[in-house]
Parts: sequence; C-alpha cells; structure tokens
Amino acid sequence: MMVGYRSFLPGIGFWLVLLSTGWSSTLFAAEPAVSGDDGVKVHRDVIYVRPAGQPLALDIYQPERPGIRAPMPVLLIFHGGGWLINTKSIMQQMAGYIAAHADIVVVNADYRLLSSNYNTTKLNQIVEDALGATLWVQRNIQHYQGDPARVAVTGDSAGGHLAAMVTLAGQNLSSQGFASRTPGFKPSYLPEGESAESIRAAGGIQVQAAVLSYAVFDLQARAFADFETAKNGFWAMGKASARGFFGAGINVHSHPELYRALSPLYLIPKACQRRLPPQFVHVGSRDALTTPESARQYVEAVNQAGHHSELHIYPGLNHAFLDNDCNEFLGNCFDRDAKAPLDDIIRFLTETLAVPASDAKPAC
Repeated sequence: MMVGYRSFLPGIGFWLVLLSTGWSSTLFAAEPAVSGDDGVKVHRDVIYVRPAGQPLALDIYQPERPGIRAPMPVLLIFHGGGWLINTKSIMQQMAGYIAAHADIVVVNADYRLLSSNYNTTKLNQIVEDALGATLWVQRNIQHYQGDPARVAVTGDSAGGHLAAMVTLAGQNLSSQGFASRTPGFKPSYLPEGESAESIRAAGGIQVQAAVLSYAVFDLQARAFADFETAKNGFWAMGKASARGFFGAGINVHSHPELYRALSPLYLIPKACQRRLPPQFVHVGSRDALTTPESARQYVEAVNQAGHHSELHIYPGLNHAFLDNDCNEFLGNCFDRDAKAPLDDIIRFLTETLAVPASDAKPAC
C-alpha cells in the first residue's frame, strides 16, 4: 500500500526555493575539538571509514559536566536530504541540544550520497555506511565515555530511513552485499580481522532504541513515484543526473526484491522471531514529503508484529523541523519548533536506555 508518496515530488519551484533557504550539498570545513560553555566537548571530523577512497567523518558531542556518571548512553544521528544533499553539519543544533540537556553522548555522522564518486554510489552502499558507522560507534565510543551496550540511532527524512534500516537490517549481513538476488549488507566499516559473516554470527549489529523523524519507510513506493527521475528535484539540488538507486539496468519493475530489501515497512519481523528495540516515530502534521499517514502505517505494522513503538504527530509542523536555523519556505525555525520534540526524544531515550532491554521473545 502506497500512502501519500506522490506528494513527495513537488514542482521545480519548490526545490529551487528549498535550496535557497538552507538545504544544500556544500561540504563544511573541519573544526578542532572544543569545550563549550554548555558543558559539552565536541570532537569534530573523526574519520571512521574511507569507502572507495572517500573519507567519512563523524562529530562526537561528549558531555563533561560535573556529576555525570559514565559510561553514558549514546545517540547516533544520520542527516536527511533525499540521500543526495546535505552533510552532518545540518544537524549540529540538534546534536548540541541533546548533549547539553541530557547525559547522552551524541554522534553526528556523514555518509556517502548517491551523487558521490561521480554519481555512482548505490543506495544499498549508503545503508552499509550507516551500518558501518553504528559498528564503529559500538567498537570505539568507550573512548568518549559512551556505553557501547546502550546505543540508539536516529535520523530525519532520508536519515530516518537509514536509522530504520540499521534497526531492522543489522542481522542481514553478507560480504556479497547486493551482488546476488538474495541481498545482504556489508558494513563499510569492519573491525580488523572481522567480516560481515563473523559480525552476523555474533548477533549482528543491534541497537537498543530508535528515533525515526519524518522518515522514509517504503522505498519501493518512492521508486514507483518517480524518485529515480528528474521529476524528483533532489537530483538537481545535488547537481547529479537522475538515475536508478542501483545504477543502470536495474529498476523497481525488474528487481523489486532489491527495493523491498531497502524498505523498512517490509522488513519488520514478528516479535517471536526477533525482538526489535523500542521506537519513537514522529512527524509534523503539515508534512507532505513524509506524511503522517506513512508514519502511522509503519507504527501500526511494528506494533501489530508485537514490538513497541510510539507515534507523535506535532500540530502545525512541516518537514525538516529538526534542521539548523530557519527555513522560510517550510516555515520552520529550530529555536521555536525543534525544542519541544527534542525534549520528548530526550525523555524517551532517558527512559528506554536507563536499563538494558530484555531479549525475551514471546512464543509464535
């Protein structure tokens, strides 16, 4: 069932105005690690992997206020932008706010875009970057007073899709990646001496909570709605020619299994098969890009499978309200619109990550 996805492709005027009001593909310069007045030490541009020779970095926001009890829970952020634009810098205010208002180590990660490497990156490789970033955090965050056993993932829009994929596909690991008709994922970061298969045998990549912000849940529906064509203005904003998610010769009609393998809506296991972590799903009531209906459809599917998820629809808010600063076209301003949802997210994370989650599964 495709819910509200045709509205994802507004006219070119929408995209031109959006580009002029804050969304871009600009790469921001690195900054040194600093300690701020808010009691947060920021380690910027920590390289976690170099897939196809492209360095991918993350920023780590480490609370260092008096009274903090380490190790602290961890939140890993993936930015949005249609998998074609933006960098981690667009989530700086969100990352800083959470680290300043909660004893949570926040990691803000970059990943390859579809336009990377001369417009040859495939969407499954972007998911592999998200899985690699998560694995890097779990293997290294203790050096920043983070607890690798209490890691949550989040992202907005396309980043929400990546966070959902980490939550749902962290056990579907394979060194062959998407090279076969039974697709799996090879994380772009692997610890020395380990493989996708050894990680899978040890339980895969598991997180303890997920916050999905106006996320994309049905990639197959996006493809049917012309996302892979020039009608989707993100291609122009990313200065790339429109193409398929998986390159030439592959489309949603010839290889539907690839698109479903990247669609969180179709990857939800029954709780008796595998227990998912608690999920906080939220969206603005005015969002026409990732609609409240699509979020509700996902939450209902998760809960019907026996897991726990909660849906929050924020009245009057549009798309991308967690991004930095103000976007006049969308009518959002971070200081006015983001803080109440972020306080709800902090409450959810504080409660969910306070104690280790149970792995007990109900009988099928």
